[in-house]
Amino acid sequence: MTRTWPTKLAKDEGVLAWEFLDFLRKTAVMKVEGLTRDQAAAAPIATSPKLTALGVLKHLVAVERYWLCIAGAGLDLPSLWQGDPDPSWDLTDDDTPESLIRAYRTEWANAEALARRDPDDTAADDTRTVRWILAHVTQETARHVGHLDLLRELADGQTGE
Repeated sequence: MTRTWPTKLAKDEGVLAWEFLDFLRKTAVMKVEGLTRDQAAAAPIATSPKLTALGVLKHLVAVERYWLCIAGAGLDLPSLWQGDPDPSWDLTDDDTPESLIRAYRTEWANAEALARRDPDDTAADDTRTVRWILAHVTQETARHVGHLDLLRELADGQTGE
């Protein structure tokens, strides 16, 4: 997978926003790739027992599914947030780095339906713009990439952007 920085002399805000999200998505994947299932499922912070690399990635799958695909593009997909508290952090035995990376990439492909829309368009949920949804998902992804930075370092010592 190739991860490149967004265009430095960008002139199109919409394109730039999607490029930054793509950069962050690929960074998230890089932080999980190469971890064993045990490393990726470890919760090294005692006060946050659900904060695992797999949990973060699984949550990002749910974030993309809901915000970009359902609320944004109006795709007829089931939400992955059914329940309270938020079950998107809960791991099953089937959750592995490979399976969740595949699921995440599937949501990227699904989100193409929203990427074709103008940032000023009203999203499918009729309560916000495509621009707002994209900004929200980008900030959420960036925040969780920070968690993945720490979790990867604690798992195997790997650091870096």
